[in-house]
Amino acid sequence: MKPNVMEFPLVIPNSLKKTPIIIVLLGSITLVLLTIIPICYPLLGYPLYLLRNFSKAPPSHSTTYDAVVKDDESIYEEPQDCDIFTGEWMPNPEAPYYTNTTCWAIHEHQNCMKYGRPDSELMKWRWKPEGCNLPIFNPHQFLEIVRGKSMTFVGDSVGRNQMQSLICLLSRVEYPIDVSLTKDEHFKRFQYPSYNFTMATFWSPHLVKTEEADSNGPTHTGLFNLYLDEVSEEWSSQIEGFDYVIINAGHWFFRPSIYYENRKITGCRFCLLENVTDLPMYYGYRRAFRTAFRAINSLKNYKGITILRTLAPSHFEGGAWNDGGNCLRTGPFRSNETRLEGTDFELYMTQVEEFRAAQKEGKKRGLRYRLLDTTQAMLLRPDGHPSRYGHLPNANVTLYNDCVHWCLPGPIDTWSDFLLEMLKMEGIRSYEEKLYATDRKMRFR
Repeated sequence: MKPNVMEFPLVIPNSLKKTPIIIVLLGSITLVLLTIIPICYPLLGYPLYLLRNFSKAPPSHSTTYDAVVKDDESIYEEPQDCDIFTGEWMPNPEAPYYTNTTCWAIHEHQNCMKYGRPDSELMKWRWKPEGCNLPIFNPHQFLEIVRGKSMTFVGDSVGRNQMQSLICLLSRVEYPIDVSLTKDEHFKRFQYPSYNFTMATFWSPHLVKTEEADSNGPTHTGLFNLYLDEVSEEWSSQIEGFDYVIINAGHWFFRPSIYYENRKITGCRFCLLENVTDLPMYYGYRRAFRTAFRAINSLKNYKGITILRTLAPSHFEGGAWNDGGNCLRTGPFRSNETRLEGTDFELYMTQVEEFRAAQKEGKKRGLRYRLLDTTQAMLLRPDGHPSRYGHLPNANVTLYNDCVHWCLPGPIDTWSDFLLEMLKMEGIRSYEEKLYATDRKMRFR
């Protein structure tokens, strides 16, 4: 198919007891804040649902998995009571908070209500984490937090799907104006004048330099040359001035690809070419993320926060995407009814492992990395895809059932709930990291 809080106590270490009084005062202020603000933010390690559901990782990852979980020197970790990304979907009769008639940002292929989807229940759920509450997205609060800042989404069409959802949620306060630098719909830029907030999207489904070698290819979805050690300059040369860079990649790596490194073929993914070794897709996936993160860490003037939005699984049942597969369920799974496994699990582990390595390296120059872990929440929503409701029933189109993207309004709106909670905590979290760094310096003098 061609695309179109955790509440934690403020602990002042012994080594800080002789620090200037200002540190103690700041600590007291933080303690007050922590008693009045519910704190929920992403785990810095692997999420609880993976640790609970998988006592043993697949052999190809087991060593790395254990090393990452146990490595407490790579990043700063606080006491953790709640992971906002682990929970269940609960009924929410108040939703949705916009409609397909009030928001112009909905892509036609995700406009499920317009094209006749008969059930509206997919819009009436909210995510409830275990042990804490996740507030419903507040557009006023979001726009105040990002006032004078900029945010970009780098990756594929699911990343664009996320941006469109955010625009729709913010439409209750203000619509942006289009300030794009090009007419190419893959590279959009919007601005909220009242808040001087800029939002952009950079199309780069593979993150690395890519060429289409054959528009048809072995599976009629194209054959691509992926230069796994060369980042795509279409986005990497544009992001230095952004305050938040939300990066994602996933479903395009299922397509046939030829892998290049040092400008030489090192293998491929289902390319069916003679004398070319067929490698697992995780090979290209890992190296693409590694190259992307290294490029970000090497940007001299980049001071932004890099956010990895993790894999959102597709839900084809009854066949593959091009073999009659569809997604016809009308309600969410409970967390004990399904689990992440197989290819999706491998992809998830791969991207998070590369995120960990990049985070550790970026920390050396003061760069911040955050994990927007949407994987479990979306794994539990097989009912949230457009399926066949992305076009008129009799339209003359060559589209398959869409079980990859997400209806708007729909489950993907929860990503903005996650994102806002992360932004709300960023000030407190950054301060706590500075305290930790100060403590380490004093202990090792």
